Amino acid sequence: MEPVSSPKFLSSLLLFLILSFLLVLASASLASQGRALLQWKASLQDQGSLESWNLDTNPCNWTGITCNITRRGRRVIREINLSQMGLAGMLNALNFSPLSSLISLNLTSNKLYGSIPPTIAALSKLTSLDLCTNNFIGIIPLQIGSLTKLNSLNLSENQISGSIPPWLGNMTRLNFLYLFGTNLSGPIPKELGRLGNLLELRIYSNQLIGSIPTSLGNLTKLEMLDLYENQISGSIPHELGNLIELSSLSLSQNNLTSSIPRCLGNLTKLNIMYLWGNHLFGSIPREIGNLVELTGLALSQNNLMGSIPTKLGNLTKLENLYLDKNQISGSIPHEIGNLMELTILSLFQNSLTGSIHTSFANLTKLKILYLDENRVSGPIPHEIGNLVELTILSLPKNSLIGSIPTSLGNLTKLEILSLYENQISGSIPHELGNLRKLSELALQINQISGSIPPSFGNLTNLTIFMLHNNQLSGSLPREFNTITNLKFLALTNNSFSGHLPHDICKGGVLVYLTLNNNHFEGPIPKSLKNCTSLIRVRLEQNQLSGDISENLGVYPHLGYIDLSFNRLFGKLSPNWGGCRNLSLLRVSNNKVTGIIPPELGKLTQLQELDLSSNHLSGEIPKDLSKLTNLYKLNLSNNQLVGEVNLEFGGLPNLETLDLSANQLRGRIPEQLGNCIKLHLLKLENNHLNGSIPFQIGNLVYLDDFLDLSHNSLTGEIPSQFRKLDKLQYLNLSHNELTGQIPPSLSDMISLSFVDLSCNELEGPLPNSRIFQNAPIEWFIHNNGLCGAVKGLPSCGSFATRKDDLTKHHKLLLLSIVPSLGTLLLLFLSFAFALLILRRKKHTRHVARIEEVGLPVCNFNREDAYNGIIQATEDFDDKYCIGTGTYSSVYKALLPSGKLVAVKKFHPLEIENLSSKQNFWNEIQALTLIQHRNIVKFYGFCSSAQHKFLVCEYMERGSLANILRSESAIELDWSKRVDVIKHIAYALSYMHHDCAPPLVHRDITSNNILLDSKYKACVADFGIAKLLMPDSSNWSMLAGTRGYLAPGML
Repeated sequence: MEPVSSPKFLSSLLLFLILSFLLVLASASLASQGRALLQWKASLQDQGSLESWNLDTNPCNWTGITCNITRRGRRVIREINLSQMGLAGMLNALNFSPLSSLISLNLTSNKLYGSIPPTIAALSKLTSLDLCTNNFIGIIPLQIGSLTKLNSLNLSENQISGSIPPWLGNMTRLNFLYLFGTNLSGPIPKELGRLGNLLELRIYSNQLIGSIPTSLGNLTKLEMLDLYENQISGSIPHELGNLIELSSLSLSQNNLTSSIPRCLGNLTKLNIMYLWGNHLFGSIPREIGNLVELTGLALSQNNLMGSIPTKLGNLTKLENLYLDKNQISGSIPHEIGNLMELTILSLFQNSLTGSIHTSFANLTKLKILYLDENRVSGPIPHEIGNLVELTILSLPKNSLIGSIPTSLGNLTKLEILSLYENQISGSIPHELGNLRKLSELALQINQISGSIPPSFGNLTNLTIFMLHNNQLSGSLPREFNTITNLKFLALTNNSFSGHLPHDICKGGVLVYLTLNNNHFEGPIPKSLKNCTSLIRVRLEQNQLSGDISENLGVYPHLGYIDLSFNRLFGKLSPNWGGCRNLSLLRVSNNKVTGIIPPELGKLTQLQELDLSSNHLSGEIPKDLSKLTNLYKLNLSNNQLVGEVNLEFGGLPNLETLDLSANQLRGRIPEQLGNCIKLHLLKLENNHLNGSIPFQIGNLVYLDDFLDLSHNSLTGEIPSQFRKLDKLQYLNLSHNELTGQIPPSLSDMISLSFVDLSCNELEGPLPNSRIFQNAPIEWFIHNNGLCGAVKGLPSCGSFATRKDDLTKHHKLLLLSIVPSLGTLLLLFLSFAFALLILRRKKHTRHVARIEEVGLPVCNFNREDAYNGIIQATEDFDDKYCIGTGTYSSVYKALLPSGKLVAVKKFHPLEIENLSSKQNFWNEIQALTLIQHRNIVKFYGFCSSAQHKFLVCEYMERGSLANILRSESAIELDWSKRVDVIKHIAYALSYMHHDCAPPLVHRDITSNNILLDSKYKACVADFGIAKLLMPDSSNWSMLAGTRGYLAPGML
């Protein structure tokens, strides 16, 4: 054993002490790093997956920690990777000083917040810093610039704000700079052009402005440049053509305004070029065809013009080609057929012409083809059926013709087939029933005919089925009931017939149902009653029947429903009040009875309510005044009673109010003057009385109709009407209005029609063009109107006559006074004789008035009768213009200047019971109806001497006489079409708008009369029949022998 003092022993002891000291030093360094990390862990609100971080475990064994041994043998933490650990808290609680050995820090995809602490500069050896996908705020701290060894910096997807610091240009070792998805603003600093080692620059999805710095052209090692989704403007710098290593260039969704530089054709390593969503103009450079490595090219949503370069056919690796939403013209080059790797081809919303080339058949990997909204013509090539990978085929809004190829039935992976708004004809091929994966089929707005194939029952995945606006017919196949996932079904404007599918909403997901303008009949399907998913329903203009209260339910999401022009009956259910989102409810032109449910007042979103042309009765519920969003209310042509609700004045958004053709009584509420948004107000054909409220003059936006005719209104026309300077149609006829027409009505400069006839008005017409150039019909049958209108006396002669009459009365009074005593004596002597004479005269006068009957307008009956007798010289044959079995027609020019036709029944024939019935039938019919295409009825006479009707004179006589005469040449085809239309209008009015409906039963060319302008009117209502609601209506054959009128079919 060596002595303790020996040199060898002492040297060994010294070595042991040094090693022990170094070991203690190393342990103390790792421990301090651990304590710093544990202290930070303790500050976190959510410590995520850091369970292994504790004092009992070596830090090098902790989750996310990687240690290395230094050259001196110390163990230190070199990497921290806590990505997606679920951590929540702040980073400024972490003491970075003990962690100076770190070379990589990755905290991505956590919930860290607060600012990035400047103390991070202590990590001087750091080469990779990744803090992306957190909630960091504030600016990028200046101290990061001291981390000069960084080759990767990722601060993306945070709430960082401010601008990109120019000092980043000093971090020349950077290979990767990711700042995307933050709130960075301002320009891109030109200093970034110093980063000569940069491989990827991704600063997309920010709020960057300004232009792209030309200095970026210095980054010759750059492989990825992503600047999309900013507000960058200016042009694409030509210097980008220097980036020959670039594989991905994405400048989309900015405000770039230039042409596409041809030098981009130098970037032959490009895989991705996305320039879509800018304002680029000019043509597509043919040099793009040099980029043979391209797999994705997106130039859509720009202003590019010209044609598609044929050189694009060189891009044989291309998988996605987006050129949509530009102004590209010309035909689609057949070279596109070379792109055999193509899976997506999007060319929609351009101005492409020509046909779809058969070379498309080569694109066998194609999954999506969009050619919407171009001018492509010709047929759909049969070869499209070779593209068996297609999932979307969208060709709408073009000029495609021909039929749908049966080969489309081969596309069994197809999910969307859209061919709408073309000129496709023919029938729907039954082969489309093979497309079992189809979820959307849109063939609307074409010329497709035939019926729906039964094979469509296979399309059980269909959610959208649109066939509206075609020429389809027939009934829906029974197999249609198997399509239970439908959300949108539109068959509008076809000629479908038969019953609706009873399981149309079996799946309970139907949202949009539009079947209007067809010939469907039968009841509304019971499956609709519980179809609570419905949002929009249109069943109008069909022949649907059934009880409306039984077939419909409560629809909490329904916003629009139109059931008009059907044959529905029953009562309106109070359940409608549960459809709280309803904005439009139309049930007009049906056979609905009962009252209007007060529960409709709960539909606070309702904007339009149309219950017109039904058989509704009772009073209008006051609850409707709660519908403050209502802008259209039409309850016309019913049997409603009571008064007009004054509460309607509280509907601030009301634009249309039509209560016409009911049995309403009372006064017009002055509160209606508060509905200042009204454009139309119709209250005609009621029993309203009292004066017209002057407040109606406050409705300054009335520009369509103001119709108060056929009531019992009294008083004067309010002068406040002068404020209605936008009104076009004013009808106050058939009332008891008195006084003068206010001169201020000349301020109503927009008037195109006025009817003041059949009142008790007097005095001059207002001095305006519309009144002075008006036809006499607008003013007839008043007390004493005068003016420049032909048929009215001039106001000058009218005044002179009044003055002469006044002077005559004065002279007469002066002559009577001296002889008063003598006259008194004579009066007493002959009193008895005068009394007898007066009684006889009164008796004759009353008899004569009774002979004339009840005229339509309020003119003197005896004068009318005498005028007709004088005008026809007691029905002389020289005034006869037509003769029939029971009557003759005479032309009569009345003293007023009015030309009328008088239909006089033969004395012997009128004694026949059926002839009498015809006479009174015609009177009853003509007093109930009023239409521009039905002869106007002025009055009748029924006395022991004569029975006749007074009607409008039609200058050209009957259609039958015209067709048999030489004047038939003047009745050209356009006029004949108009005649047919006029007859149809009249029949539609009688059958659908009259209450009760009226059937003519003898529509022949003899009973169609034409005026001087070839306007056709229906006449001769002798065998017309009223159809009583809610009762059986049948009729024996009647009318012209050997002929069956259309109305009887």
